[in-house]
Amino acid sequence: MEMPTPDAAILARKSRVVERLQAVLPADAVIHDDRETRAYECDALTAYKCPPMAAVLPASTQEVSDVLRICHEEGVPVVPRGSGTSLAGGALPTADSIILGVARMNDVLETNYDDRFIRVQTGRTNLSVTGAVEENGFFYAPDPSSQLACAIAGNIAMNSGGAHCLKYGVTTNNLMGVKMVMMDGEVVDIGGAHMDAGGLDLLGLICGSEGQLAVVTEATLRILPKPEGARPVLMGFDDNEVAGACVSDIIKAGVLPVAIEFMDRPCIEATEAFAKAGYPMCEALLIVEVEGSEDEINHQLSLIMEIARRHNPVELRESTSAEESAAIWLGRKSAFGAMGQINDYMCLDGTIPVSSLPFVLRRIGEMSEQFGLKVGNVFHAGDGNMHPLILFDANKPGDLELCEEFGAEILKLCVEAGGCLTGEHGVGVEKRDLMEYQYAPADLEAQMAVKDVFDPNWLLNPAKVFPLSVSENRRALPVAAE
Repeated sequence: MEMPTPDAAILARKSRVVERLQAVLPADAVIHDDRETRAYECDALTAYKCPPMAAVLPASTQEVSDVLRICHEEGVPVVPRGSGTSLAGGALPTADSIILGVARMNDVLETNYDDRFIRVQTGRTNLSVTGAVEENGFFYAPDPSSQLACAIAGNIAMNSGGAHCLKYGVTTNNLMGVKMVMMDGEVVDIGGAHMDAGGLDLLGLICGSEGQLAVVTEATLRILPKPEGARPVLMGFDDNEVAGACVSDIIKAGVLPVAIEFMDRPCIEATEAFAKAGYPMCEALLIVEVEGSEDEINHQLSLIMEIARRHNPVELRESTSAEESAAIWLGRKSAFGAMGQINDYMCLDGTIPVSSLPFVLRRIGEMSEQFGLKVGNVFHAGDGNMHPLILFDANKPGDLELCEEFGAEILKLCVEAGGCLTGEHGVGVEKRDLMEYQYAPADLEAQMAVKDVFDPNWLLNPAKVFPLSVSENRRALPVAAE
């Protein structure tokens, strides 16, 4: 009997898997036409693309369980996907994988203002969580720049932060419990409507695990009463290092703003042209916001502005109205889109000690000259979560590769300065080969041993986080596309 060719075998396998998936999901929830699956071939890291075998859009935990059980039995890799806003290739499929999107799972399941929590399906967008509770005077604190579009599922996977994480923390500090589905279809509940569950901190393990351990379908999130008021101040400086030193001094002084955001001249110019927020044209801009009662705000801002004056700012402007405050934040929230209008760019995500900001900013400037590529800096300065934007020409041969090389050197610099490879974007495929730079072999082995427990066949989110050179022998099936 003649053996089928590999292509025929793959097609036969796809047909069988799709048929089984269609038996447990509505017809429009299984996408397998080659033209339609291209919509899932990449996430926001568009430099890398690979269409999946198929995509599924379940609407409940039970449907997610059915999908994972089938894929487990068939040995098919599964790539969980929220809204596809990952900047690290966290939702990049392989050719033999199924994309499992949670976009249809967007309901609010429970709201409790007395105990200050909300329980939602994880396809719900970040901003809409606050939208569900703001009429009652509450909000959800983590606020990534993509909060209008990004899903809670992705926020949990990457432990996302945002501008206000300096005071309120990142996702892990606001996540109380999850319902998740293991690769074999088993449904597990961790944590709940309380801040500290008994036993091992498995919730801390799941948050930030990048879809490597389970698919989170429901989340119990902490909601907070809105502060009495908030007010930002703009600080302009004629040097990046001076602005970095000002940030360090504010933190050292023991003042806790709700946010400290940094932008340099390329970002200021692009953002001002796009959002017209009234930013001063200078080399570096800080947005520092405090909140509380009127007396608290005035006291904190007086201390912060006194520190700023020691660094000879070229502009020091306190917001005088709600409209001016909204414009200031509109500019910052528009920075990534504004930069995208003028150039192709790669957005990095390294984290450093705040005291190292002046040194790291100086070195990035020096490396920019060395590589011949411009860099725009916009980031959460208060917690040292940097987002350098390396500008390049996607149509110029070799420019992407040069950009990647430059990016790797910046991330290595973050590690050398005492920081780490990622703050909130995750490792994904972007930084997996740099993991060996930060972690010793024994450290990587310990992390992979945890995945062995949750996903013995390594079918969840393949080819991510760990260097292929050290993880490939753990895979149940070879990766079909890179």
